[in-house]
Amino acid sequence: MSQHQTHSHHEPRKNWWQRNWKWFVPTGCLSLIAMVVLFVVFIFYSITSVMKQSTPYVDALEKATNNEYVIESLGEPIEQDGMLQGNISIQNNTGEANISIPLEGSKGSGTLYVVGRKYNGKWTYDKMTIYIDASNETIDLLE
Repeated sequence: MSQHQTHSHHEPRKNWWQRNWKWFVPTGCLSLIAMVVLFVVFIFYSITSVMKQSTPYVDALEKATNNEYVIESLGEPIEQDGMLQGNISIQNNTGEANISIPLEGSKGSGTLYVVGRKYNGKWTYDKMTIYIDASNETIDLLE
């Protein structure tokens, strides 16, 4: 009798697994995908925050938001709107940057492009321009 009980006790469990295993496979995959996505998002955010603290980003944003013509074209307040693109690599006292920063003001939007090099701890910029979407103009911020 007791043998019978343990037997019947095991049987439904196996059937339940046979009936439900299909649900476990996709869920397992999905949670794995979700973890990867979260990880990528985490990396993206940490890269973005590093970029935002970088000198080229700060310099360019300061130049753009203090430029009369840019203020006139985009309207205030001018804020970053959307994803930073490009890359910044810094090794000790040298580095290079090539980034584009989408900006949005009360009147319009534009994109800030920065290309620069760091040498002996100091950044020099080959390019710092802002493209105004509405007028298709490119304003040189280095002049």
